[in-house]
Amino acid sequence: MTYEEIFQKFKDAIIDTDVSGVNENLAFQFNITGEGAGSFYAEVKDGKLSIEPYEYYDRNAIFICSAETLFKIMEGKTDPMIAFTLGKLKVEGDLGKALKIKEFISKK
Repeated sequence: MTYEEIFQKFKDAIIDTDVSGVNENLAFQFNITGEGAGSFYAEVKDGKLSIEPYEYYDRNAIFICSAETLFKIMEGKTDPMIAFTLGKLKVEGDLGKALKIKEFISKK
């Protein structure tokens, strides 16, 4: 899978998520490793979700993993805490805010 395909699959999976109830700004960067490596981000601001194909420097947390791990988490096939414990998912930044990713990434 190419970086462009990974980004589009991620965006398509969460772009319609209702984030109107999220009352704070959250910005998460995803650094994809291995095949299709690259960075993109998702941000919730003013009740709207934005997903863009580049790095975001004013982020709360960075998630580092392969595309396979990311999509398994999103599909509910892998628990993010287990992926983290096994070293398949690394998280940098504000861990409290990082946990809030579950509010919109795994609703589909």
